[in-house]
Amino acid sequence: MLHGHGDDLYACHGDITANFSSNVISGFDHDGLRCHLASCWHQLAHYPEPDAATAEAELAAWLRVRADEVLLTRGATDAIYLVAQMARGRKALIFEPTFAEYGDACRLHGVQVKACFEGMGHLEHPDSHPLPDLVWLCNPNNPTGAVIPKAALTELVDSHPATLFVVDQSYGAFTLEPLFTPREAARRTNLLLIHSMTKQFAVPGLRLGYLTACPSLVARLRAERQPWAVGTLAIEAARYLVRHADSYVFDLPYLLKERARVSEALTRMGGIETSPSQTHFLLCRLRMGNAAALKEHLATHHGLLIRDASNFLGLTPGHFRIAVQGREADDRLIRAIGEWLWE
Repeated sequence: MLHGHGDDLYACHGDITANFSSNVISGFDHDGLRCHLASCWHQLAHYPEPDAATAEAELAAWLRVRADEVLLTRGATDAIYLVAQMARGRKALIFEPTFAEYGDACRLHGVQVKACFEGMGHLEHPDSHPLPDLVWLCNPNNPTGAVIPKAALTELVDSHPATLFVVDQSYGAFTLEPLFTPREAARRTNLLLIHSMTKQFAVPGLRLGYLTACPSLVARLRAERQPWAVGTLAIEAARYLVRHADSYVFDLPYLLKERARVSEALTRMGGIETSPSQTHFLLCRLRMGNAAALKEHLATHHGLLIRDASNFLGLTPGHFRIAVQGREADDRLIRAIGEWLWE
């Protein structure tokens, strides 16, 4: 899906003053990172490391795993396409609605895809629903914000050793629910985790992500990766961020409380339904009207940007997604949506 993601500021003609369309946290102070990258500017005259080994070693130390259990990528999306490339010719199961790139990556690399709209209940009777070679899970899920209980997911992974479970934990920093750790993935041969530094550190323009898995899986993926896949500034940014991770802490309990408050306020309007979420973002559905019209109105008349979620497989023209930004901005959004509903 080349177009139709969140944070499409480039397509907006008005002056956007509050961006709810992206699940990236706003408000981090990136001055230290900017200074560090400026000091590395002279390195652009040279090729980067072909395998990003220096950054991977520091990332592994930060995660408390071995360097051969980590693979640095150009954002989580690059990791997704690498996995699909490794699995070419196989069969995959994707639980919808979810991030479109899993299906797009599979189709690009000849992976046969089956979409499931029944949730994890589909797997309660594995004899009647045999699992394919590959299962994609977004946990926490985008766009719903739902989290699969870790105990249930652990049982599923451990009871199907022949299936590779690719669990995208790009939004793992935005939930208090327990998730798999990189060390737990490294101990299993059928579990691969995808992580996003883009999301955790709010640097989407740098394209930084990584995979964690057992050494044999990482080695297979490393063989698929192009040389010089991660550029010099991204490598230096990764090294800086893991060294200064303590400077990128945000008040998650507050954001979750704010998401609950916004959900309640929107539901009280009567024209909107909200889905249960365990993250800072929220999937909503208009009972009347469509999300594209609401998005255009909010951007043009209020300087507010939301995510039209109608292009997620299984959702409707009335679905949109928002990520809370703080009480003042959130109240502006609530008022503006209310005005649009009742105008």
